[in-house]
Amino acid sequence: MKFAIIGVAMLTLLSFSACSSKSSNSSDSTAPKPSTPIDPATTGSISGIVTFTGAAPSPVKIDMSQDPACGNQPNVSESLVVDNGDLANVFVYVKDGLGDRAFAPPAETAEVHQNGCRYVPHLAGAMVGQTIKFVNDDNTSHNIHPHPAANRQWNESQPPQGAPIESRFDHPEVLIPVQCNQHPWMRMYLGIVSNPFFAVTGTDGKFDIRGLPPGTYTLAAAHERLGERDLKITIGPKESKNADFNFSAP
Repeated sequence: MKFAIIGVAMLTLLSFSACSSKSSNSSDSTAPKPSTPIDPATTGSISGIVTFTGAAPSPVKIDMSQDPACGNQPNVSESLVVDNGDLANVFVYVKDGLGDRAFAPPAETAEVHQNGCRYVPHLAGAMVGQTIKFVNDDNTSHNIHPHPAANRQWNESQPPQGAPIESRFDHPEVLIPVQCNQHPWMRMYLGIVSNPFFAVTGTDGKFDIRGLPPGTYTLAAAHERLGERDLKITIGPKESKNADFNFSAP
């Protein structure tokens, strides 16, 4: 009889472990506040471009030879990507001006892939409480290790093409570095904000933020190496405004 009880307990434990392969890293289970209604007939938008002044440094080469499974991917750093004066990987977001409006996180999952021993994308944005799914597309193990200051730090390994790891961050924080302890060159950043008004620039340096209610805002542009720039901007009902940022060589 004792052996039967032990056997049932072991099966229960194994079943729980199998169901837990898709983990969730969140330190706060507080239910999000409902979104404050915004009249879509009055909303405006902000668009612009982020540029870089000065001589762009040569791309830093990355040596991936320690792991043959990493393949022949482009082996240069993405920490400062400039194309004809346009700056990529800049997180542009509404930093202030929304008052006490609340925004529920979207149901859509933000995804970060590990592909060719790189994080793709290099910079991703998400809302507080939104699920972020880390996917391992590679035939090698990876290790996901965010280094937040305002959120809980965690560190979890992921086997080759293993089950996705899901995470949520409970507090706004720009920018959170994420590294892979298995491959020291693998590094990306997360912009976590409490509103849906954010964008990430591509190689053309452009951004577009839509659906803003009328008001005066602090718009910020953050880059992992070049810091953050702020500007004030006022949006009227159904108004489209232009806002450009410029960063200089450090």
